[in-house]
Amino acid sequence: MKAAEAVIEIMKDWDVSHIYGYPGDSVNNLVEAFRNHQEEISFIQVRHEEVASLAASAEAKLTNKVGVCLSIGGPGAIHLLNGMYDAKADGAPLVVITGQISHDLVGTDNFQEVNLERMFDDVSVFHRRVTSGKQMRPLLEQAFKDAYTYNGVAVLSVPDDVFKENVEHPQLRSSTFKKPALRADKEDLQKAANEIKRANKPLILAGKGAMGTRDELIQFGENIAAPIIVSLRGKGVIPDEHPLNLGNLGQIGTKPAFEAMEETDLLIMVGTSFPYRDFLPDDVKAIQIDIDSAQIGKRYPVDIGLVASSVEVLQWFNKHISEKEDRVFLKACQENMKSWWNHLDDIVQPRENKPMQGPQVIHTLQDYVEDDAILSVDVGNVSTWTARFFKMTNQQLVISSWLATMGCGLPGAIASKLKQPEKQVVAICGDGGFAMVMQDFLTAVKYNLPITVIILNNSKLGMIKYEQEQIGNISYGTALQGFDFAKFAEACGGIGFHVTNEDTLSEALESASKIEKPTIIDVEIEDRAPLPGKIEWGQAMGYSKYLLKKLIERDTEWDMPSLKTVLKRMF
Repeated sequence: MKAAEAVIEIMKDWDVSHIYGYPGDSVNNLVEAFRNHQEEISFIQVRHEEVASLAASAEAKLTNKVGVCLSIGGPGAIHLLNGMYDAKADGAPLVVITGQISHDLVGTDNFQEVNLERMFDDVSVFHRRVTSGKQMRPLLEQAFKDAYTYNGVAVLSVPDDVFKENVEHPQLRSSTFKKPALRADKEDLQKAANEIKRANKPLILAGKGAMGTRDELIQFGENIAAPIIVSLRGKGVIPDEHPLNLGNLGQIGTKPAFEAMEETDLLIMVGTSFPYRDFLPDDVKAIQIDIDSAQIGKRYPVDIGLVASSVEVLQWFNKHISEKEDRVFLKACQENMKSWWNHLDDIVQPRENKPMQGPQVIHTLQDYVEDDAILSVDVGNVSTWTARFFKMTNQQLVISSWLATMGCGLPGAIASKLKQPEKQVVAICGDGGFAMVMQDFLTAVKYNLPITVIILNNSKLGMIKYEQEQIGNISYGTALQGFDFAKFAEACGGIGFHVTNEDTLSEALESASKIEKPTIIDVEIEDRAPLPGKIEWGQAMGYSKYLLKKLIERDTEWDMPSLKTVLKRMF
C-alpha cells in the first residue's frame, strides 16, 4: 500500500466524508488517491485555499467533528492560514495536510519552498513533517487525536515523494478517541449553590459551551429567577424570545443585557470566557463553568470555578437548588426586554419611499427561514443586524467570532450544505465580505449546492467607516466600487435577484426557497450606524463602553425606561 492510500484509510476510520482543497504539484500523488476513492471521500475543489480552510473550520464548528483541508506547500499553505487561525480562535478541531518539496530538497531554498514548521508553529497544536512513508499512518492518526483533544489545528506537511512510498498494513495507532469525563468537585458545587441562594439579582451569561443544555439552562434560570444573556457564539442556546432571554452583550448587544450587567450581584458564566471585560460588572461575585480549566478566571476574577460539562453542573444545580421566591429582578428585566422588542419593532417598520436598511432586511428574512435552518453569517454590520434582529428559535449559527474574519459567510454556507444537505442554508453577507471570496460561488454551482446568499449591498465597508468616524477621523478607503452581484450569480450558472425594496425582497426570498440552485439575493441598502435605537451618528454613537453607557443613560433619547426605573416601580 502507498502512503497516499493510507491517508484515505485513516480518514475513513475517522469518519471523514469529504475534504476541501486545491490540487497542485506537491500533493498530486495524494489527489490521485482521492480520485481513486471518490465514491468514499469527496474531494471538494475550491477556487482559493483560504476558502478551503474557512469551510473546514465552519464544518468543525457546526458538527464538533474534525474538518479537513488540503493544499500544496508554499503559496497554497500560506493561503490556508486565515481559516486555520479562525479554527484556532474558535476552538474548532481541524486537520490540515500540506504538500512540501521532495524531502531531499528541503532546506535548499528550492522553488516554492517555505519553512512550514516555523510558519505553522503559532497556529497549530500539532505539526509534523512526514519524512518517510512509514510515518504517515501513526502521524496522521496522532494529528486527528490532537485536533480533538485540544480543539485546535493539527498539521502534517508531506513531501510529495513520500506519498508514493510503500507503507505497512499494521496500524501503530488506533482511530478511537474519547473525551475525558470531567466532574466538578462536590465541595465547590455546594459553595456555588450557597452563593446562588444568597444572591438577590443573579444573572447568567451563556456561551458556546452551553449549547445542548437548553432544557437544563432554562430550568436553572427559572429556579433561581435569573435572566440569561448570551454571547454571540451562544446565540440560539435558548430561543431569542424566551422570557428568560435578554439577548446578546457587548457592541452587538441589547440595552436590557447591558443594564442587567450593571445591576447584578452574582454573575454565573456557563460555557463562556467572554472577551469584552468592559461589558462585565465592575466588582461582583462570579461563578464560572467550563470544561477547560485554563479558561476559569481568564478574563474575569471568578470566586468559584467549576471544571466540568455545563449540562452536568446545571443538572446538579437543578436537583439541589429549590425555586427562588424573590423574582423582582427577573420580572424587571423581563419588562425591560418587552420594551426592547417594541423598540426594535419600531426600527424594522417599512419606510415608505425610502431605501431599505439592514434591520428591515433581516426582519423580512425571518419569515422565510425554516425552524431548523443554518445561518452562516459574515463579519461586519451584518453580524450586528443578525444578532439583534433575527429571532432564533431552533436554527444554528455559524460565524467567525473570535478572529472575526471577513469572508467567512460563503465558505460556511458551502460547508453547511455539504454536511447537512437536508437543511435550508442561508449566508448573510455584506458586499465587502462576500467580494473577498466571491469566486467560490462557482464552487457552490459546481457541486450543485442550493444555498441562498443574502448580500446587504451599500457599496462600502460600513462597519469600518463607522469605526473611523468613532475615533474622530473622516472615513477613507471604505467606499467600494458598485457591483451587480445578481448578474454575477447568473454568469456563474446560479440564480440572481436584484432587490431595491421590501416587496421585491419578499418575492426573491419566496422564489429562492423553492429553487434547487445556488442563489444570490443582492439587496440595496442605505447606511445605518451599526447600533440600534433612534440615535444617529451625529450624536457621537461609538462602540466603546463609555460612549454606549453615556448614551444608554440618557433616558430621553430612548423610547423605553431604564432598568433602574423599572426596578423602582416594583418596590
